[in-house]
Amino acid sequence: MGQGPHGRMYRGVDTEQRRAERRERLLEAALDEFTTRGYHKTKIADLCARAGVSTRNFYEKFASKEALLLELHAHINTIAVKRMLPALESLGDADALTRLTAMLDAFVAAVTSDPRYPRLNYVEAPGISQAVERQHRNWFNRYTEFIEAECERAAAAGLAPKRDYHLTAIALVGAVTGILREWQAQDPPLPATAVANEIRQVSLAAITRPA
Repeated sequence: MGQGPHGRMYRGVDTEQRRAERRERLLEAALDEFTTRGYHKTKIADLCARAGVSTRNFYEKFASKEALLLELHAHINTIAVKRMLPALESLGDADALTRLTAMLDAFVAAVTSDPRYPRLNYVEAPGISQAVERQHRNWFNRYTEFIEAECERAAAAGLAPKRDYHLTAIALVGAVTGILREWQAQDPPLPATAVANEIRQVSLAAITRPA
């Protein structure tokens, strides 16, 4: 064994790298177990066995099974936002409806990239605890703000009626959630392109309807 830049070396892998790898294995194991066996039925021992780590390793990284769920939930939403923001930035001063549909398409592409993502976020996570509900609500509000801002942009450009779009944005976030929840329940899933198209059409209809 030698000394690596981050700590002791074992079989050519430093301590920090081994810890990071164990963390990733636990996250992957949890994503799979929570979306197949179910959150409530999954035990920490199951996750450790699946990830090939000890219980001590688990508690070095996560305070509880709930903490692991919270991280996965945040991770999935972060993936979606990281798709959405560049999509908007690349369009610059494009018309607001083009920007909105691109943002929705990017979100759907991110969340449907793995059928486990919508199952975890919209089936397993809701109602687990107050902490999970708070986090879910925070993300819901963030998506609502994204959509509301683009709706107001469309209205300012004369592409949609000038009105309060807050409830419309809430309704659209709820509709997207419901469609994705149904998408993951289908076996095999409906084509992701069909899901994206439906969300796009529903959103445009809601935004451009007469005031």
